[in-house]
Amino acid sequence: MPQDKLETRIKAKAAELGFASVGIARADAAPHTAARLREWLADGAHGSMIWMEERAHHRESPAGLWPEVRTVISLGVSYAPKDDPLKLANVGDVGRISVYAQGADYHDVVKRQLKGLARWMVAEAPCDLKVFVDTAPVMEKPLAEAAGLGWQGKHTNLVSRAHGSWLFLGAIYTTLDLTPDAAGRDTCGSCDACQQACPTDAFPKPYRLDARRCISYLTIEHKGPIPEEFRAAMGNRIYGCDDCLAACPWNKFAAAASANMAFHPRAELTAPALADLLDLDDAGFRQVFAGSPIKRIGRERMVRNAAIAAGNSGEDALVPALQRLATDASETVAEAARWGLTQLAKHAKK
Repeated sequence: MPQDKLETRIKAKAAELGFASVGIARADAAPHTAARLREWLADGAHGSMIWMEERAHHRESPAGLWPEVRTVISLGVSYAPKDDPLKLANVGDVGRISVYAQGADYHDVVKRQLKGLARWMVAEAPCDLKVFVDTAPVMEKPLAEAAGLGWQGKHTNLVSRAHGSWLFLGAIYTTLDLTPDAAGRDTCGSCDACQQACPTDAFPKPYRLDARRCISYLTIEHKGPIPEEFRAAMGNRIYGCDDCLAACPWNKFAAAASANMAFHPRAELTAPALADLLDLDDAGFRQVFAGSPIKRIGRERMVRNAAIAAGNSGEDALVPALQRLATDASETVAEAARWGLTQLAKHAKK
């Protein structure tokens, strides 16, 4: 019997290592990426994410980062939630953390899986390769679409027919010449559920996100005070936002991801009490969020977010914690706490 093609063996090994989806694309298979990225940056829609523009030349194409690359292998790991991601929307005394951040840090988990596949590939077919998970200047979403994992939906995230909007993406760049898969086909149609779900109108048009209005950007990437126009809409979201993802009808085909225990929600991150978050010092923050992607935002941004959520909560029991924080060493935290106190005072008068 002839041996299976290398492409078939790569996909089988990827599945064995826990990848839910895998596809292959030529390195030049997403030619419109560069122009779209330049237009997005020119509009300033990346906000304060300066690294996006500083390494734009690397992001514009795989060859811009590594000239020797011939093929891109795109891989997805499902983190589809078991429970409704929006179930805590009206629970005032807890904070809402985006589904992807309630378990272990996906950067570490997915990179280990990618390195396992990379070692196997080098043994099977000696080649040069590089592995990437999110932190490198790689445009994972258009590459994943080119490789057939799905398509970039109107919320700009990847949508999979099998996994909905719940995929962590990784990529392997290689010098191998592999047979590409058919690209994903956009089947959003006339649906605009994700656009309508956004609490801050962060989509100026379909397939375009203005990060400056996005709660995920504001709570995670943005440093300093959050613009007041978005604070009420944040509700009790303290890290990220799942609204546009959760609204996607394709999620009904996504089975809850149970294979990888690393992504199962940690009990303390599923519904953290705002009172506990407001009480965090630096050491406490590091202890609570060790091993979580949340750790990278630091105590200041987390407590800032919690103070805004407290202001939106209507919970008078949080007043003493906000009063303590109103003179916090961080003016960003102190300002958010004072805003929270003002909001609770308004609520008390109703």
